[in-house]
Amino acid sequence: MTTKKLGFENNLFNSLLKGGLATILLTLFFLFYTTGNCATTDLLVALPFFLLFYFAVFTIGKEAVIRAFQQWIGKNRWNVLVFPVGIFVLYILYLVINGQSLLEGNPWLLLYLCFFPVAVYALRNQPERKIGWLDFTVFLLVLLPGAFFSIKQNSEMPIHGHGFDSLSHVMIILSGVYAFAVVRSMKEVGFVAELRWKSLLTALLVWMAFYLLVFVFGRSVNFVAIIGYNDPIGVLLKTILFSLIGTFLHTALFEELFFRGILQNMLAKRIGQGKSWLIFWVVGLIILFPSALLVGYTLEGQMKWFPALVTLILFGSPKLSFNKQGSTRGLLTLFVLSNGSQIWVRSPMHPRMMF
Repeated sequence: MTTKKLGFENNLFNSLLKGGLATILLTLFFLFYTTGNCATTDLLVALPFFLLFYFAVFTIGKEAVIRAFQQWIGKNRWNVLVFPVGIFVLYILYLVINGQSLLEGNPWLLLYLCFFPVAVYALRNQPERKIGWLDFTVFLLVLLPGAFFSIKQNSEMPIHGHGFDSLSHVMIILSGVYAFAVVRSMKEVGFVAELRWKSLLTALLVWMAFYLLVFVFGRSVNFVAIIGYNDPIGVLLKTILFSLIGTFLHTALFEELFFRGILQNMLAKRIGQGKSWLIFWVVGLIILFPSALLVGYTLEGQMKWFPALVTLILFGSPKLSFNKQGSTRGLLTLFVLSNGSQIWVRSPMHPRMMF
């Protein structure tokens, strides 16, 4: 065995080990959240699926795991379909075990999201190809159906588990990482658990500042209501903790993957390949400002003007930057495009919440 191969196997083992530890921590919280809130049989059925799918989430984006996948796919081109077929079969099995109808809702949407990007990149098997319009087209054709349509199938884990998480949601995340990181061979896509107190403190401070900003703006236009709590402080703290974890699972993972890991990643590479950041700024403004107006005037409440205002502020930052260096403006444009797109893509999913 060569030193290079031994090093690769050690990296693969370490990646799987760290992913397993992150899965165990999340599973302990899952058990804490669901115990007593659902039938024991529902919990026992959901537990192996929860372990398997979240272990995949915490490992599939690691470089050693991606390389192992790519080496295996290189042996037979049909191997590229094994992963999406496998997770879809497990999804069907979970529905059948829980007595759910396979034809209820829009199962075609999940089938499309799992197989469409994989099929495109498998047919265009050129991982060394530079980021181009094909990549942005595939991204939009994956993101927009997921934003404007719902699968409408009950795949909650547990099946009557008060919405801790759903199997279909995790499948969409896994399909995105697999298509863009493994099949397309795009770097820096996926999730890597980082167990550092400094990172945790930074994340908590950013979230607190974010919620404070939302509260101030929301109260000013009657978009946020204060209803109060009559529960003891212990129950209130538990509710806040569950809300934070729920936000991480249901919102943060999805958005960090599609808007940071994929879209921002592609924009960074594409702007770096181009001669000027300005063309991206102009095209982005032409697309996102009318979209922000459309989103604003379809929202409930008095925030109709707010998305457009945020869009203008975001786009003004690179244009009015005091630093005249193109690289700095390019980075600001990258930030604007990736964050501005969230305003109009995410809002149709949550018509009463823009943030």
